[in-house]
Amino acid sequence: MSRHTPDTPGTRDTPDTHDPRGTVTLPVGDDVADLADARGVSVEELVGEAVQRYVAHEATLVRQHAQRLALRHLPLLKRLGA
Repeated sequence: MSRHTPDTPGTRDTPDTHDPRGTVTLPVGDDVADLADARGVSVEELVGEAVQRYVAHEATLVRQHAQRLALRHLPLLKRLGA
């Protein structure tokens, strides 16, 4: 049983919008709503968890690339006093 209806924000019938306060509303399919229902959480909670995991993963990749570049350019960074 799905927790959302066509009138619920974030469903397929809602156009994509961007809230300047930092909230993004995107349409989700029945699969996401069904998964959230099966886990006993709201769609917003499920998506929030997924976004947090994605951002943490991307942050790790950025740190790894930054460290690799810093090591590759260590002599230059030392000459520049960094």
